[in-house]
Amino acid sequence: MAPIALTQTTREITEADLAASRAQIEAANVGQKGFTGFGVPPDAALRRYLKAGIDLSSGYPAYPRRPDVAGASVGEAHLRGGKPYVDPGTRADKDKKALFGAASAVRNLTKHIGTEIVGLQLADLTDTQRDELALLVAERGVVFFRDQDLSPHDQLALGKYLGDGAVHRDDSIANVPGFEDSLTVVWETARLYKRSFRNPWPEYDVGRGHGWHVDEIYQPVTLGYTHLYQDTVPDDSGDTLWASGYAAYDLLSPGLKKIVDGLTGIYKSQITYKPADSASGAEVPVLHRAPLVRTHPATGWKTLFTASRGLIGLEGFDKAESDVLIKYLNDVAENSIETQVRFHWTPGTSAIWDNRVVIHTIARDFDGERHGTRVSSLSDKPVFDPASKSRGEALGIAGWTTPAWDVEQFFKSGYSA
Repeated sequence: MAPIALTQTTREITEADLAASRAQIEAANVGQKGFTGFGVPPDAALRRYLKAGIDLSSGYPAYPRRPDVAGASVGEAHLRGGKPYVDPGTRADKDKKALFGAASAVRNLTKHIGTEIVGLQLADLTDTQRDELALLVAERGVVFFRDQDLSPHDQLALGKYLGDGAVHRDDSIANVPGFEDSLTVVWETARLYKRSFRNPWPEYDVGRGHGWHVDEIYQPVTLGYTHLYQDTVPDDSGDTLWASGYAAYDLLSPGLKKIVDGLTGIYKSQITYKPADSASGAEVPVLHRAPLVRTHPATGWKTLFTASRGLIGLEGFDKAESDVLIKYLNDVAENSIETQVRFHWTPGTSAIWDNRVVIHTIARDFDGERHGTRVSSLSDKPVFDPASKSRGEALGIAGWTTPAWDVEQFFKSGYSA
């Protein structure tokens, strides 16, 4: 593993520096084989890495060895030494005076999800501001910061803070050299995907978990706050969309809420592993059971924990019943425009979202390149508190929650069944 640099350079990164680094990476990459291939990162990423003192002499990106046995990658609570997770948002001032007071602007992008903060650098936040940021992300689902001067070290430090000391190791995709236990590379070139307007989600794409999804939804210890920093993005495309589980739950009728409250969902991994107790050694998906409706520890609100790529069954229901209910819930979660925010990236933008609260997907309408780095904080095991409220109830949002069908009024209005 390449060593992690501890200091950043203050000198300007020149074209000669970039050329020398490109040549070094190309030489190191010769003969390498990886999950999505090796290559030279875009210039914006290369400048960021060189400024941070990242050692790229072994090639780019890095690929950690994926464990064969599922138990080696799931159930990561041991990373906190067995201590229970404390969400930083539980310590925050509800009014977020320290965070908002330092910003030049705070803009809610839609009524139910998404906020952009202007005039702050994530690398400079105090612990008080970090706590308030955690609560804001928990409440709004996703928060955006443009024009960030953010090193990989600073990104990891914030991730560890939001994860109460623990971040997720993703052993299935590329990592930043020297950060193989923490910082993943998000690098996509749309031309690699055989897509068309009739087939925007090719089988390869869907099989890899794209479409609406929650990262690592099958993990016993859920991913909490995910921070994606994009250094390279197309000018006019490649947007990301998020949808709120809070708002999706509020859209359910009172009768359906009674049904789903307390149900247990069965969640499946996209990647297969060898079970520790399997004599045959055949690889199988990881299955995990968790509350279908979970209560967020910082907000106390109920959220619908579902996505097409992950939720495969409901405990206590047969397959036909389960399939019907899951399809309806996913339709509400994924196809309700009012619960969504669509964000257009610019270079140097950070998005921080709460995997316990939102699902997300990408618009594959781009022909260029997207490159960035991502860290995901580990959070808690999902729990459901029957006494918790929905977001709509807690905030008193009039006219948002779905009422029961008034049968008498329906017929009085002159309609027929």
